[in-house]
Amino acid sequence: MLTLRYTEWDGTQQVRLTPDAVFEKFAELLSYTDDAQQARDWLLRHGFENDSIQVVGLDEFLEMLREEIRNRQSQYNLDRALDGLRERLEDALDAEREARRGDSGDEGRAGEADPFGHLSRRLSEALSQLAGERFADADARSAIDDLLEEIDDVRRVEDFQRQFGDLFDGPESLDFEEALALIREMENLRRLEENLVSGNLERVEIQDLGDLLGDRAAQDFRNLRQVVLLLDNSGYLTQREGRVRLSAKGTRKIGQLALRDIYQTLLRDRAGGHASDHRGLSEVRPERTRPYHYGDPLALDVVRTLKNALARGSGLPLEVRPDDFEIMETLHSTTSSTVLLLDMSWSMSWEGRFAAAKRVALAMESLIRTRFPRDYFSVVGFYTRATELRPKDLPEASWNMGDPFTNLQDGLRLGRELLRRHPSPNQYMIVITDGQPTAYFSRGRLYCEWPLSFGGLSMRAARETLKEVERVTRQGIIINTFMLDDSPSLRSFVEQMTRINKGRALFTRPDRLGEYLLVDYIARKRSRR
Repeated sequence: MLTLRYTEWDGTQQVRLTPDAVFEKFAELLSYTDDAQQARDWLLRHGFENDSIQVVGLDEFLEMLREEIRNRQSQYNLDRALDGLRERLEDALDAEREARRGDSGDEGRAGEADPFGHLSRRLSEALSQLAGERFADADARSAIDDLLEEIDDVRRVEDFQRQFGDLFDGPESLDFEEALALIREMENLRRLEENLVSGNLERVEIQDLGDLLGDRAAQDFRNLRQVVLLLDNSGYLTQREGRVRLSAKGTRKIGQLALRDIYQTLLRDRAGGHASDHRGLSEVRPERTRPYHYGDPLALDVVRTLKNALARGSGLPLEVRPDDFEIMETLHSTTSSTVLLLDMSWSMSWEGRFAAAKRVALAMESLIRTRFPRDYFSVVGFYTRATELRPKDLPEASWNMGDPFTNLQDGLRLGRELLRRHPSPNQYMIVITDGQPTAYFSRGRLYCEWPLSFGGLSMRAARETLKEVERVTRQGIIINTFMLDDSPSLRSFVEQMTRINKGRALFTRPDRLGEYLLVDYIARKRSRR
């Protein structure tokens, strides 16, 4: 008999997570930083919450450690830590002085100079000076020897007092043994702090952490260590040139997660699709059937058709009528070649624009690779110039501060060349941008120009870019533009592009870009131009 026992969550239970759940949080952080090493560091430092379970990060452990340090500093002081040993030393020296005066047999010499007046005021140095001294009093010698056995600990307390004594200003004075215990605790706390700051989890002794911060903190740290092991051993990350990078598996997973997130929103909105009267290649979907209508492909579902005839009550031999026909759904689609032009200029760093645009690029790459593997898809990033972005580099791509201009002309040119090398009856460019062009090439030379006014047009850049739009149009390529800014100058420029190319233009927000863009792409898969 299986018995299940439910208890209230108190943080001491072991967190049960999967590599995919941990990587999902990592992917979310990566969308903000574009750097796998930094995303991993953020995950390690801040932890995360998953299904109401909180994984504590290093920063919280550091704060707990520093709070413990502050508590000790405000509770104790070390002003009298060596007073007991000093008294023992003075008692031994007084006994020796008395023994020496008794040996001299002359009471008149009692006022002569103190034989131990040369001793250092620092206790450890005074004991060192007495190590080779010959004593007349055997008990005094024995007392000094006992103190010398503790000289290392004395030095330890003295050094600690010198470095940190001013920080300990609490009302409770500690004796020598209590001070040593405090120093050991403080050293453990500092060592833990150093290991946590460096992110070196393997060097952290969980037993020490539990002794200092409690059992719950120890379990929280085990959970964090489990999370890091799951992430590092998942195969989604790799080490290259001393830094964490995404592996090919991780790159694919990023795209799948982005696609899933966008599809979840689509399902909530029920955006729908566009019907097509044109038939091309068809894909039979046996899991979905419907009644036959005249003109439909006769992909007959025999079992359902016979059931319909039987339900009508016909006898034997079975009479089957056209109304009984049940056919399997067919999905008509066609191949296409698509280049996504991703604006990587400086302004894309505003309002989360680039992170949203990159999520869509990753999602489309995953969509096409998994659902439409015969299609060609490429991503071109454009800033002061244009460059093709390989799938494995896309997750860590970022807007370019060093080349802040917007050279859409060069992006269109490179996209046109890529599509010419991958011909298809359906060729598309998808442009995601937040600004009008401010750079262009003419006769092989790069020109950059600021707009005539804030938010205005760069006239020559716009003119040269529209010339490239005409070349793209002559090649039979449709341009669909998604604007992430609603400035009048951008709207005016995109309207001119649309009049030339006959494509579509849409103004959208970064948080809804993926919905519009992916709906448009999937709708196109059901049409034939």
